[in-house]
Amino acid sequence: MSDEATTSLDRTAVDYNPWTLAEAAGPEQKARQHALQRRLAAERGFRFGEGCFLSELASVTNDTLELGDRTYVAAGAYLTGDLVAGRDCSINPYTVVRGAVTLGAGVRIGAHTSLLGFNHTMDDPDVEIFRQPLVTEGITVGDDVWIGSHVVVLDGVTVGDKAVLAAGAVVTKDVPAGAVVGGNPARLIRWRTGPAARTGNRPGDLAGAVAALADSAREQAGHLLDRCWDDGAELFVDAPGAVPTVRAQCDAVEIADLLLDGPPPHRPAEDAAALLRSWQDPTTGLVGELGADGRPTRPGTLLDDGAAAYHVLAVGYALDLLRSRFDHPIAVVADLDADEVVETLAALDWRDDAWACGHLVDALGTALHWNQRLGRAHRTGATEALFGWLLTSADPRTGMWGAPSRAQGLLQMVNGYYRAARGTFAQHGLPVPHAERVVDTVLEHVRDPRWFRPEQQNACNVLDVAHPLWLTRGAGHRGDEVVDVARGLLRDALGTWRTDEGFAFRAPHRTTSGAQGTTPGLQGTEMWLAVVWYLADLAGVSDELGYRPRGVHRPEPVAALGESVRRRW
Repeated sequence: MSDEATTSLDRTAVDYNPWTLAEAAGPEQKARQHALQRRLAAERGFRFGEGCFLSELASVTNDTLELGDRTYVAAGAYLTGDLVAGRDCSINPYTVVRGAVTLGAGVRIGAHTSLLGFNHTMDDPDVEIFRQPLVTEGITVGDDVWIGSHVVVLDGVTVGDKAVLAAGAVVTKDVPAGAVVGGNPARLIRWRTGPAARTGNRPGDLAGAVAALADSAREQAGHLLDRCWDDGAELFVDAPGAVPTVRAQCDAVEIADLLLDGPPPHRPAEDAAALLRSWQDPTTGLVGELGADGRPTRPGTLLDDGAAAYHVLAVGYALDLLRSRFDHPIAVVADLDADEVVETLAALDWRDDAWACGHLVDALGTALHWNQRLGRAHRTGATEALFGWLLTSADPRTGMWGAPSRAQGLLQMVNGYYRAARGTFAQHGLPVPHAERVVDTVLEHVRDPRWFRPEQQNACNVLDVAHPLWLTRGAGHRGDEVVDVARGLLRDALGTWRTDEGFAFRAPHRTTSGAQGTTPGLQGTEMWLAVVWYLADLAGVSDELGYRPRGVHRPEPVAALGESVRRRW
């Protein structure tokens, strides 16, 4: 072989094995690489970190290209669109990365893999597909992810931190953090990290992952409650640095009941119950939010005071768990007659603000229960008017109240449905109308990536699909799909627990670090523990948790429990 051929092979060896750049490339080749990067930065606005390598034998026609330190692109790679890669990433020979793609740190991509961050539309059958417009949702890959050779990742997919995509996988759905997936379409093989990894990584061992999460939560319950106890105020706060709220006291009671089988250890149960009872306004029966002095402010009405409306649930059920009850009836509800109930419901803005409407209905239905417990009679026909209006006003096409919107899709309608149905039909043990249509609507909603991609999930939105699916499970409608959705959301949730801190309201993700709701706290922990139970029960593994919600989110209707509920403490 000639010296010229040997030199050429030596040079191209680095193109195909760019990790050898530091050792194998000579001064001339390194200088040539630096010159290439400077030219592309000047002409195209590309950005390169320290120690990067971009092979001249790659096809690079990006609109945006950002490569972090020590990230390389090998020969034969085909890059288009907008690619942002963190440090220490590898795009190996003949890899295709197109569309909108974001890679975290330490992402390694095998040869002949395709990340396709765009898609063709095909809405008009009379127009050839290649002439129809493209759509882009983008692909997001977290940190420390290994993507094997011959993998295909489709548009709209998010891959969580520390995941592994096995060789040949076709990834059509989001991959939770720490999961190892493979096959076509890709499915969970085992877990690499997180609570599930401690179960022995048996294939598909969702039950083991659920049990591990519950064990961790019980072990750490005392720490997370201590973390949110304000010694000066002698009250709970949602998270360190926050101010005490009524809800924080109630969330602490719910968490302790689930994980410690008793009240929070920071004060005796009798004292905690007496404090909550003292905050009730005897005239209206409502509980206002705490002021700067740690005392409740005067509550507004259920219509204009969202906190007071939620406190009907939160304080009422916290007292129930503490083996106590309100001292006074919820007079603002007990005094409503049938006409006033109907007028109130009909005047609400169900079309544009179904969440707030459902929130009010939840408070009304729960107030009925507490008043019955206290022996306070309601006006004749008021209860029947509440349920009658809901039954006759539910849309038979969706099973719900309200309407979808262009800006939020089905979010308002589904979230409002959960609240309205929880406080009425579910709480009082009555069947919901149009159960099969409810399932259809929820399954359509859960496919909306704006709310259900891992980095977009929060406890509210996931609870508001988990509960309706659980409530309508007896219909048997699309049961396999319901279980599949529950298992997927459950896997996402299991990886978001933070040691000694619990759950954040919004599932943490590297792209949303520091965003509102991403700090672990009492509200997120209380809600996600309930979410996990509902999803686990739909997936058939709730027995592994060793707990069952008994407060605001308890699955049994109040009529089934009655006054003789056996307490475990």
